[in-house]
Amino acid sequence: MSSTFVGRRLRLSVFGQSHSEAIGMTLDGLPAGMPIDTEELRRFLARRAPGNSDWSTPRKEADLPEFLCGVKNGFTCGAPLTAVIRNTNTKGKDYEQLKILPRPGHADYTAEVKYRGYQDYAGGGHFSGRLTAPLCIAGGILLQELKRHGIRINARILAVGSVRDEAAFTESVSEKLFPVVDDKAGETMRKVIADAKANGDSVGGIVECVVCNLPAGVGEPIFDGLENQLARLIFAIPAVKGLEFGSGFAAAEMKGSENNDAFCVSDGQIRTATNHAGGILGGISNGMPLVFRAAFKPTPSVAKAQQSVNLQTMQEETLCIAGRHDPCIVPRAVPVVEAAAAIAVYDLWEDSLWN
Repeated sequence: MSSTFVGRRLRLSVFGQSHSEAIGMTLDGLPAGMPIDTEELRRFLARRAPGNSDWSTPRKEADLPEFLCGVKNGFTCGAPLTAVIRNTNTKGKDYEQLKILPRPGHADYTAEVKYRGYQDYAGGGHFSGRLTAPLCIAGGILLQELKRHGIRINARILAVGSVRDEAAFTESVSEKLFPVVDDKAGETMRKVIADAKANGDSVGGIVECVVCNLPAGVGEPIFDGLENQLARLIFAIPAVKGLEFGSGFAAAEMKGSENNDAFCVSDGQIRTATNHAGGILGGISNGMPLVFRAAFKPTPSVAKAQQSVNLQTMQEETLCIAGRHDPCIVPRAVPVVEAAAAIAVYDLWEDSLWN
């Protein structure tokens, strides 16, 4: 399995399975002397951790990172940094039937085809959203470093199902248990999630992310552009099915004169009057806020009976899924989007300092 991101400065590997003894990551390419605030990292990981609300899986995991190497006295030492999270609340027997009855909408079938039955199917194995925890270790460390240089990355829930938070996103909502700007819209979203859960179903949504104070000139044309790099990391998050920057798909309905962002001068800096481009031109940051949105599909593991195929008999059968699953992955995905964005942005930002 290839689970390694190779950037211009960073190399990140994620390892483990949903119900293995541990999950973790190795991050190579960090400069020596970078401070790591472990308490701030713990708080960041807690935002993603399961079992903390009615809209997440009841599986409880502390998700406390254990650093094996790469850190000395609270600072990176220049060696590859490896950290693990011990899995403490596993129930592999809940997934026995998935060995022969793949879940609709999940990677069970494609994993069976590719790995010929040798894959770990418990909880989705290596395909599980559980693997976003080590992604958040790497991203959480890089969020701290970017913040020290004035670059801030914040995400929020933009939509759950058809309910949208139309309020302007100008400040972090990371302190909120349900990270929306408009709390009234958030109440409606929570009701949508509760209704889906009560009906044995699930619901998807959209996460919006904004990167502020990224200087102009970060990124490359063609293959190493900001959009390219961000897409690689965002699509590493299970359940992401769509990604747009700035006006995104709405730009297809505009005239060029409407979509173009007029240049202007603000506080002695070149800026744009609007931000349809989402802060990126030609794969390179233009100094405006970098804005993107990621669409998440509904959690495929639902309590409703679904049709599947028995891989041994090749007969259609009804599948009733056991186990513990999120009725909506979107609230817990917010910090994961921030983490993935931090990895992509840091890699190109650090590279720009050397070029």
